[in-house]
Amino acid sequence: MQMSEGVEWAVHSCLNLAWAEPGSAVPVSKLAAFYELPAAYLNKQLQALARAGIVTSSSGPRGGFRLARDPAAVTLLDVVTAIEGSQDAFRCQGILRHGPGGREGVDYRAVCAVSQAMRQAELAWRRELAGRTLADIMASVESTSPRTPEATRHRIASL
Repeated sequence: MQMSEGVEWAVHSCLNLAWAEPGSAVPVSKLAAFYELPAAYLNKQLQALARAGIVTSSSGPRGGFRLARDPAAVTLLDVVTAIEGSQDAFRCQGILRHGPGGREGVDYRAVCAVSQAMRQAELAWRRELAGRTLADIMASVESTSPRTPEATRHRIASL
């Protein structure tokens, strides 16, 4: 499974918004310039995050994006789902139905060992993402690079 680059962009943008000046909205142009990303494509990712209630947007001269929730209330799964959607990565097509001994009317998603193994692996992956929040990532970064919040605010202000 491969996630789009939009997931990486979205997580980093959420972290930057969490470290931005409290109460301020950050324009998409500044968020994009932070990592030299195309603003139009980043805006699509941020709009997906807004539809999911992870960020809010406001227009006008002081407009931009803000986190809509506390970083501890935003999981990595929330961000991935907002960008990639909630569909399963593995979709059993029931090909056993057409093999030797296959029968119509059997739900092969429920009885196929391959389908079950893939589902268990995906659930473990989703549990791991659901168990990590933006606050967890922030704490990890800040423990190794304590100046990151200040440096982020400074860079956003200078863009």
